Amino acid sequence: MSSQDEQFPAAAAAPEAAGADEGMTWWYRWLCRIAGVIGGMSCAFAGLWNCVTINPLNIAAGVWMMLNAFVLFLCEAPFCCQFIEFANAVAARADRLRAWQKAAFYCGMAVFPVVLSLTLTTLLGNAIAFATGVLYGLSALGKKGDAISYARIHQQQKQMDEEKLTGSLEGQAL
Repeated sequence: MSSQDEQFPAAAAAPEAAGADEGMTWWYRWLCRIAGVIGGMSCAFAGLWNCVTINPLNIAAGVWMMLNAFVLFLCEAPFCCQFIEFANAVAARADRLRAWQKAAFYCGMAVFPVVLSLTLTTLLGNAIAFATGVLYGLSALGKKGDAISYARIHQQQKQMDEEKLTGSLEGQAL
């Protein structure tokens, strides 16, 4: 066991915990991770481009976008940050977050630079990072129900509506 695994025992157990991630399928989990990596690259390039200006708000938004890129790489692809000692520990903690927490975090991170400096560069640069948050948010909603259960619910609502209608008609007849 390495010294990092001794310091952070949860990082060594992260692969086992990732399998029970709120019912997300493996391909959807990979889709979210790939979207996070592409969103990180988008934020990094757009943030760097945004910093080539004299407007201080654009520079601040560009720096924030590069920070977003770093956080996305750190959480979604820690192998890209091998030179950072705590990358695996941060990734393990990020994997333990619930999907709605990741969604709120990623969407909030992506919205802040747009609010700071509303330009086309910040909008396009943060779009994929925001989409990553949306993907995690959709996974938090859960699976779609089957047609049989929807038909039963619809039938029960229809019966209740008919009972209310006949009850109100009987009340009027008296």
